[in-house]
Amino acid sequence: MSASPAPRKTLLALRHVHFEDLGTLAPFFADRGYRIDYVDVPLADLRAIDALSPDLLVVLGGPIGAFDEAAHPFVADELALVKARLDASAPILGICLGAQLMARALGANVYPLGVKEIGYAPVTLTAEGQASPLARLGDASVLHWHGDQFDIPPGASHLARTAVGEHQAFALGTHALGLQFHLEADASRIESWLVGHACELGAAKVDPVALRAQAREHHARLTEVASAVIGHWLDAMPR
Repeated sequence: MSASPAPRKTLLALRHVHFEDLGTLAPFFADRGYRIDYVDVPLADLRAIDALSPDLLVVLGGPIGAFDEAAHPFVADELALVKARLDASAPILGICLGAQLMARALGANVYPLGVKEIGYAPVTLTAEGQASPLARLGDASVLHWHGDQFDIPPGASHLARTAVGEHQAFALGTHALGLQFHLEADASRIESWLVGHACELGAAKVDPVALRAQAREHHARLTEVASAVIGHWLDAMPR
């Protein structure tokens, strides 16, 4: 009699706009044995979601702010879900808006940076960052696409900075990782980003032709280091 297959781990991804998904990390997570389920946050009943049910929660990016519940009421419910996850010290990864929501749920401020940081460039790791999974980044360029910044939450480690934004990543214990930048962006689908955020790019005077070229230039390296960083983070968690 053959043994039953091991149950798959579950990953719940909170998605705000359809093209900002797990990108190049989706096949990585699948190879790690995760069944991936997406929740389209603006349309979902977030109060019906058990924050502690999935093995991993990933909160993705989007073109709104972490304090925008007056304009987008679902933000309050999403914040409560993220906070419940953090309060339980359950594994959670936040990317861009997701990291900002994590920071707010942990008591840190989130506020306009004053400029748009958009384009591919490396981050500078702090001493704590060099001892973290982000060390796998090396000098690889990541995709920056934000106009807000979080403060580092109380008790969290400040992992990375750029000349434009001082607070680019934080970790709380081994279970929570917040990244202001995008590791997951898939250059083969960058056109969706360029179209979906065309108004923002125009207002910030960012050339989509140059950004498209950057995406193609950095795609292979970023895909490689993204898997290395997140793999190291997952491996460091207690079983």
